[in-house]
Amino acid sequence: MKKTNKLKMIDLFAGAGGLSQGLREVGFHSLYANEIKQRYSETYEANHENTIVDQRDIRKVDAGSVRKRLKLKRGELDLIAGGPPCQGFSINAPVRSSDDERNHLFKEYLRFVDEFFPRAVLIENVPGLVSFEGGITLQAILTMLEKHGYESDVKILYAPHYGVPQTRWRTIIIGLRDGQAPGLAFPEPVRQAPIRVNFTSRFEGRNIVALPGKVELPSFVSVKDAISDLPVLKNGETGEERKKYRIAPINDFQRAMRAGSNGIFNHEAARLSKINLERLAFIPPGGNWTSIPEKLLPKGMQRARRSDHTKRYGRVEPNGLASTILTKCDPHWGAYFHYDQDRAFTVREAARIQTFPDTFHFLGSRVEQYEQVGNAVPPLLAAAIGCSLACVLGYEIKELTGAL
Repeated sequence: MKKTNKLKMIDLFAGAGGLSQGLREVGFHSLYANEIKQRYSETYEANHENTIVDQRDIRKVDAGSVRKRLKLKRGELDLIAGGPPCQGFSINAPVRSSDDERNHLFKEYLRFVDEFFPRAVLIENVPGLVSFEGGITLQAILTMLEKHGYESDVKILYAPHYGVPQTRWRTIIIGLRDGQAPGLAFPEPVRQAPIRVNFTSRFEGRNIVALPGKVELPSFVSVKDAISDLPVLKNGETGEERKKYRIAPINDFQRAMRAGSNGIFNHEAARLSKINLERLAFIPPGGNWTSIPEKLLPKGMQRARRSDHTKRYGRVEPNGLASTILTKCDPHWGAYFHYDQDRAFTVREAARIQTFPDTFHFLGSRVEQYEQVGNAVPPLLAAAIGCSLACVLGYEIKELTGAL
């Protein structure tokens, strides 16, 4: 096996760089990234200094010119990674239609695949991709990969199985050329975690959710495991831009997140309204909107059944998993109240729960920072995929951190 920390990749629809960050942890180097949103691309560039970051609309980018700029021959690149915008595929989208132009951007990804002809391709998306239009879109992607010279497969991965402390699922497609079967390129779960599947998990007659193959696995990383070392903040408190850690690291996860860091950034408490503070006073750790007196609930929720919206206005259970981190930690939509501080999660806490290292700084307004965090692939999940993928490609990758 070849030893390297210089597997060459490019990242399309790169966002703020969560996928690239995780892949970098196991030896992949992103030569080029394309991201159309200005603030996302600025954050990516600030955290990946040796990557060419291109903010142009990918539909207007000539893939051949990019390959020549990178001085690569066709077939030399190890990996093209990325995820076309997923909103149109999402099971949570109000309208899931093939008329949504975002649903066809995967063809731009495949245009780069054809030009670079990398050894491997990696596409990530939401679980709703599997059921979108009865699986037709997913089947089209797999068929097109085959036509471009890749044997491909798909699995749905559960982030807590790989050390991520939140209930997040991602659909992962991996394609390999040269007759290599992609099955071994998917990572095996390394942790146990409670599972609730609320999406289509079968494709072509088989269950594609990756489940633990071993009984004796360590338990998941909890919210408290992930963020208990971060500074205490009051509601609305901002403080210094760089803050000192609250305590020394108490577990492998915290040690891994703090590696190389000289303090905490992006850790400021948004100011909750007076009514939300009144609601919060009634919510215990692990509790939710059902603990709030009816007169304090929003009008719409006063009419809701007690079995509905079970995560809304939730104070997270410290020894459990967080709700999926969304593009804003709005308590109206999930359990985003801190377990023992009367406020919502900060950007840094959301980033920790997404498994971004503390050295990764998010640019822009606080609203923009939340969006970047919520739309990202958890780096630890990306690292797990990168580890198994590199092994299939014949590389001996550097050892993963203890966070997994």
